Amino acid sequence: MNETITTMLNHRSIRHFKDKPLSDEQIKMIVASAQAASTSSFIQAYSIIGIKDMEKKRKLAEIAGNQEYVAQNGHLFVFCADLSRHELIGELEGKDVLPSIESTEKFMVALIDAALAAQNAAIAAESIGLGICYIGGIRNKLDEVKELLKTPERVIPLFGMTVGYPDKINDQKPRLPFEHIYHEEEYEQDKDTYVRQLQEYDQLISSYYDERTGGKRKDRWSEQMANMLEKQTRMYMKEFVQKNKMNLR
Repeated sequence: MNETITTMLNHRSIRHFKDKPLSDEQIKMIVASAQAASTSSFIQAYSIIGIKDMEKKRKLAEIAGNQEYVAQNGHLFVFCADLSRHELIGELEGKDVLPSIESTEKFMVALIDAALAAQNAAIAAESIGLGICYIGGIRNKLDEVKELLKTPERVIPLFGMTVGYPDKINDQKPRLPFEHIYHEEEYEQDKDTYVRQLQEYDQLISSYYDERTGGKRKDRWSEQMANMLEKQTRMYMKEFVQKNKMNLR
């Protein structure tokens, strides 16, 4: 096992950071690593917005559900799906690109490109001893986020990533079993096998919470997911995406 794999296997979300900003050199290195990620057909359909201004961080922390670590960190990155530059390219080259960039396919490309870039950035940060945490909570109020970050049409802020020097490191949450994630040749559809794997994982997660909280919490993963998914959240997203001229076709 090499250092890169060890870094990835040791990942955990960091929510307590030291009061120490990242250097400009570290920021550039992380962004360069993000840009080195694979991109569909070289389209590079994403942008990254770095936030240093404390007032903006505090506002984003409030939007994200009053998560203090969105404000208190070494640096905050916001990853965006971005097809605005491709509209401009069409204008410059005299080509009608709108039917393509307004398609569901290109919207998916932008989402995937941004996610691949972000994970490269995360691994780069962790490889030099920094910690990270993804922030999906900025999607709670995307109209306010777009106004705050002044993003144009065809640009959608997807998630934030806090990066910094860890002040507290939690235990790593056990992931789903290998057999539950990896399917050989075809998708495993034996329900009894699936249920058995879920039950075994539920027991593992319940024991994890029990030990971590000293018996104050013992919920199962299936219980946790069912309770979360029963609540409808961010149901405005389709309208928001279409309003920003993405995924129209």
